[in-house]
Amino acid sequence: MSKPGGTRAYSPDLDWSQVRETVLMIELAAGQVEAAMRESNASVEVLTDTFTSLAETLQLVETAVSTLPDTVGNGMVKGEIANNTQLVSQKIHHAIVAFQFYDKLVQRLGHVCRSLEGLSELVSDARRLYQPQEWVALQQRVRSKYTMAEERAMFDAVVHGVSVDQALERYMAMRMKGVAASGGEIELF
Repeated sequence: MSKPGGTRAYSPDLDWSQVRETVLMIELAAGQVEAAMRESNASVEVLTDTFTSLAETLQLVETAVSTLPDTVGNGMVKGEIANNTQLVSQKIHHAIVAFQFYDKLVQRLGHVCRSLEGLSELVSDARRLYQPQEWVALQQRVRSKYTMAEERAMFDAVVHGVSVDQALERYMAMRMKGVAASGGEIELF
């Protein structure tokens, strides 16, 4: 008969294990990240649909304005509407870029969840826990999920003894250097 899950730290018995407690906390952290991603996805879907609708409506306005005759009175109004629709179009473009950053964030958080799951599985398996090759395999799986060179460099730095804070500073410096080199354009994917 299997014992119920959850913490036993409040009433430890002879079978109590800090490893089991660690696994529980890792699984909880991954679950919280997953829940936050799911909740935010619904909001972002609404925003995406809204901005798509706005872009389509803006296109209809531009088409309607272009059908107006070019009279003296209409010329000023058409020009004003054209300028404002262009401004709104730029804002919509910036919003779409922000949604792409959000998508990238969700992908990265998904990788964190999968990494935590892999760590939890390894720590909870006594046969694998003390096998260095299992830890190397986990690290290789985690590293293989990174899509940017800067992410892999940060991972490598931490694995080779650099503190997370220092590695994060290096990562951010590399990202900003890349942005500056591209004239302010940020590579999304």
